[in-house]
Amino acid sequence: MLIKKGDNVYVRSGKDRGKTGKVLKALPSVERVVVEGVNVQTRHRRARRANERGQRLEVPAPIHASNVMLVCASCKKPARVRRVAKGTSHARVCVRCGAVADAVTTG
Repeated sequence: MLIKKGDNVYVRSGKDRGKTGKVLKALPSVERVVVEGVNVQTRHRRARRANERGQRLEVPAPIHASNVMLVCASCKKPARVRRVAKGTSHARVCVRCGAVADAVTTG
């Protein structure tokens, strides 16, 4: 999965199509991501103590990673990302402009 926590992404499909947001959590085992302000669901929370009130919390739910695209930091547009390996390290590279999103050394 080429999307990581902290990435700025564009939502390509679904009810929140066209929105951008920051990835709060990446779930690579199920190929899903949680994006800030996207796919927000209401959770009803019961009062736990006598002096506490119940409340409705708005929590972002996960969406499939194929429904988001990484927003390139240099060209500021949604772009496909390619993984490029050089020796013992690899990097995510923007297909549109060729800018490196990040580099990771494996060793």
